Amino acid sequence: MEKKDLRIVYMGTPDFAVESLRRLVEGGYNVVGVITMPDKPMGRHGSVLQPSPVKEYAVSQGLRVLQPEKLKDEAFVEELRSLQADLQIVVAFRMLPEIVWNMPRLGTFNLHASLLPQYRGAAPINWAVINGDTETGITTFFLKHEIDTGEIIQQVRVPIADTDNVEIVHDKLMHLGGELVLETVDAILDGSVKPVPQEDLIRQETELRPAPKIFKETCRIDWNKGVKRVYDFIRGLSPYPAAWTELCVGDGTRQVLKIYEAEKVFASHEMNVGDIRTDMKTYFQIAVNDGFINVLTLQLAGKKRMNVADFLRGYRTSDNNKVE
Repeated sequence: MEKKDLRIVYMGTPDFAVESLRRLVEGGYNVVGVITMPDKPMGRHGSVLQPSPVKEYAVSQGLRVLQPEKLKDEAFVEELRSLQADLQIVVAFRMLPEIVWNMPRLGTFNLHASLLPQYRGAAPINWAVINGDTETGITTFFLKHEIDTGEIIQQVRVPIADTDNVEIVHDKLMHLGGELVLETVDAILDGSVKPVPQEDLIRQETELRPAPKIFKETCRIDWNKGVKRVYDFIRGLSPYPAAWTELCVGDGTRQVLKIYEAEKVFASHEMNVGDIRTDMKTYFQIAVNDGFINVLTLQLAGKKRMNVADFLRGYRTSDNNKVE
């Protein structure tokens, strides 16, 4: 079968999923339908509907788009079946019921932003950076019942630099993921795929780390964790959703403070964890047990993101100021 004859249904929602779809379209593959999330209400009263990035791209290419509320809905399942897909590809979408992933004759494969079986779950890129890993990767695998556990088709390893934040790693994996999706489709077409059970990649001494969904409270900084772990936590959530803390000023008021960029400063000192030292002009440092976090860019609630010098021009200092 030629690639132009292979009927593909593509499923995805965010920017990360657009790159793989674009590669398929520009590569001459036959994408017969695109499944994405329903448009999200936006604006003050939710009166404006915002399409997903995948929908925006699909519409621009004249592709058929389906946006089911429920993936088990009979009308949707029948419409999906009418597309007569040979293969389904899932990139950053949602959990599929068996009636959907088991439909195509060649199966359904997923692109996951980790080296499975590590970091199964919704936020693999964030957690790899938060945990200070020096390597991550991307994986294509066939779907099965349990989430992110299917047989592995292909993997690509990607280094994580100590200065990389989650946005940098996301973009690396997004572009490499587009290439890997095409390679995986080609391997399925020519029959060269030899899937490997994830169990074969798990060594007895290996700790499997999860990648659960990240919520607001997940992003609160624990200043008791030391320089390296706090630094990794900040870059693992930057620029979105962003690590945060509470800035407590001398008059007893508290403000949410998001931190986007920081540096590690290892040093001995006698300050309390969370205490602030600053020259009120160029640096704003927060004490932890083994040194300081030197904040570079930050954002107070209700204000715009700014560099530390701009922030300090309006900052009220006090011996009692600290973060918690």
